[in-house]
Amino acid sequence: MPNDPKPRRRAACPVCGKPSDPAHRPFCSDRCRQVDLGRWLQGGYVIPGAPVPGPEEEDGQA
Repeated sequence: MPNDPKPRRRAACPVCGKPSDPAHRPFCSDRCRQVDLGRWLQGGYVIPGAPVPGPEEEDGQA
């Protein structure tokens, strides 16, 4: 039938590329979720551009 809904494709895990698991969305497992968190905490993800001055630099107390 033309009106049958198509099964939704699962998005790929951003860490390993496997299909994501709804329990760990958007990741496929708790391991990939922890790997991603570690990358954030270690500065692995950065937004390109000039650094933004921190609060101590704005007040001239550097």
